[in-house]
Amino acid sequence: MRRRDVEKERLIRENAFKMFFEEGFSGFSMQKLAKASAVSPATLYIYFKDKDDLIMQLYAEEMQKMTSATLEGFEASMPFADGLRIQWMNRARYFLANPYQAHFLEQVRYTPFHDRAMGVIDPHFLKQMKGFVHNAIRNGELVDVPVEIYWSVAFSPLYQLIKFDLHGVSFPGIPRFKLNEKSMLKALELVLKALKP
Repeated sequence: MRRRDVEKERLIRENAFKMFFEEGFSGFSMQKLAKASAVSPATLYIYFKDKDDLIMQLYAEEMQKMTSATLEGFEASMPFADGLRIQWMNRARYFLANPYQAHFLEQVRYTPFHDRAMGVIDPHFLKQMKGFVHNAIRNGELVDVPVEIYWSVAFSPLYQLIKFDLHGVSFPGIPRFKLNEKSMLKALELVLKALKP
């Protein structure tokens, strides 16, 4: 059995994220990845069983990094406005620093991999998020709505602003949007108003 080369594996993973960003899931193939990484197709199978295994490994690793970044300086017992602000800042910092990975995580959400991918999310992260929301509802800081509505109002605006920034386009005839702290906090202010009971 051939030994793993850590640097080669890192390069393969980086190229995979870039290819998923540029070509989507339908345009991706292990053959193309091998060529982009200047390795033989057989080399890929030292690290991954197949394309599905590659996707699941990338998702699990990147989701762990993203959730860890989101929890930096965060406590479930925080006042709702403070906790949501920290999450927004942490998520934005992570996604803007890792654009290909951010796009990949979003892509998985809309594929058949999504159900399996949900099983790799860190239970500690889920417990913190659930506790944060329940505390806010109990303290009268957050309207009690189904989780899908909460998530859509609480995070979709941030993710859309990040997409505008990452893709360099917003609307025709409008200069390139660059996400900054001022615009993020303005959007967060509107989100907090919308979520008040």
